[in-house]
Amino acid sequence: MKELTVKNIENEGIVKMYTLQFSDANLSEFEKFVQRFKDSGELNRDYQIIIYALSKISNNGALERYFRPEGKMNDHVCALPVDSSKLRLYCLRITDKILIIGNGGLKTTQTYEESEELLGYVMDLQKFDSLIKKEVANGSLTISETEIEGVTDKTFAI
Repeated sequence: MKELTVKNIENEGIVKMYTLQFSDANLSEFEKFVQRFKDSGELNRDYQIIIYALSKISNNGALERYFRPEGKMNDHVCALPVDSSKLRLYCLRITDKILIIGNGGLKTTQTYEESEELLGYVMDLQKFDSLIKKEVANGSLTISETEIEGVTDKTFAI
């Protein structure tokens, strides 16, 4: 079992963006992704496509068309970018105005399930998505149109 907290991602747009940070890590999941790929010469174009997509999402909304559906039918897991790319960034698209950004990596297999690394990122998001649903159902979290109220004040175990 891993413990995590939810952090706000500073942004000027209309979408409330969060990321996860595991208690044993110095960086959030999104920060790990940025640190790993921002200076990669080989993957710079793919990285820039993802950062540009996040900028569009921030300004226009976390609309379904900006994401590649991933995960299972009953979860909110999706990926950036929509078009073909060697990089994937996994997210939970909660509403058009709420996005939880996870981690991602190099896609070298047909599906994320075939990659131990990518499968781990998706499974963490799926577990957290399930936990959010339970917390909302029992009343300890509230999802409004623009934020998940109380989510940054708690520690979660997945």
